[in-house]
Amino acid sequence: MATPMVAPAERTDTELVAHDDRPWVTVVWNDPVNLMSYVTYVLQKLFGFSRERATTLMLDVHRKGRATVSSGTREKMEHDVSRLHAHGLWATVMRDS
Repeated sequence: MATPMVAPAERTDTELVAHDDRPWVTVVWNDPVNLMSYVTYVLQKLFGFSRERATTLMLDVHRKGRATVSSGTREKMEHDVSRLHAHGLWATVMRDS
C-alpha cells in the first residue's frame, strides 16, 4: 500500500512580514482648547515630570504640534492615552519612528 503524499502548506503574507521591534509611544497633540499651563500641569501629574521637563514637552506640543511623552508596551501606552483623554488632552498611540 502506498503512503499518501502531503503537499507543503503555502506561506501566507503574514508569515513573510518581519516582526516590528520598534517600541510604542504616546504622543500628545496640539489642540485649540487647553491652556499651556494646564498641559504642563497634566504632564507633571500623570508622568511625574519636573516642571522644566513638562514645560519643554508642552512647548513642543505648542510649537511642533506634538510631543512624545512616554514609550513602552502597547498596553501601557493605551493606558497612558486613556489617562490623558480623561484629562481632556488629545493623545494617540503609535510606533516609534
